[in-house]
This record gives sequence, structure tokens and C-alpha cells, in this order.
Amino acid sequence: MRQILTFAAVGVVNTATYYCLYLLFLSGLPYLAAHILAFTLAMVGSFFLNARFTYRTPPTWRKFLLFPLTNVTNFVITTAGVYLIVDVLHAGNRFAPLVASAAAIPVTFVVSRWVMLPKSIA
Repeated sequence: MRQILTFAAVGVVNTATYYCLYLLFLSGLPYLAAHILAFTLAMVGSFFLNARFTYRTPPTWRKFLLFPLTNVTNFVITTAGVYLIVDVLHAGNRFAPLVASAAAIPVTFVVSRWVMLPKSIA
């Protein structure tokens, strides 16, 4: 239970970081480029926060290199969601990433736990 709550708290920090970076990059980049760059930078921060606080495991190069796998599903869902909200539904690009990211959270937790604690069952 502690891991899930800490994962959620790290997720809030990660989402806030991502969103601030997205808005910053949006001022000079197209929304998809802003999304991809912000997502990548936030993912690096997420790795270190999850290693330290959620899973209490030392960060290693192996885990760091595998960690993006934890976000592949998240990335696909959020990118498709942002595209759907902005280009298909014409709902605007400011809040689209926040709405689109909610569906990927459970899958990200399971894969993240598998990468960070390979001997545990998620």
C-alpha cells in the first residue's frame, strides 16, 4: 500500500513537472513537440524519484535504460489522447495532456514495479 501511495505522490510531482515543462515549451514549439520533450524530461525525473522514494532501490544503468519501457504504454495513450482531444475534438491544447494521462496510470505502476523490483510480482 505504501508503494502505491508513494507512486501516486511521485506521479503528482511528475505530472506537475511535465505540465509546467509542456506549457513552457508550448510557447515556442508545436504542441506534439512540446508534449514529447516535456514527457521525456519528466520521465528522467520520475525514474530517480521512484527509485528513491517508491521502491527504495538504488538507481542503476540497467533500470534507467529499462525504465522507458514503463512509459511506453503511458506515452502511446497520452500522445493519442492529446491528438484526439486537440485535433479531433478541438477541445484545446492546454488541458489535453492532463485528461489524456489518467487512463495509463495503473499500467505504468505495474510495469514500473516490474522494472524497479524485478524479483517481485506486481
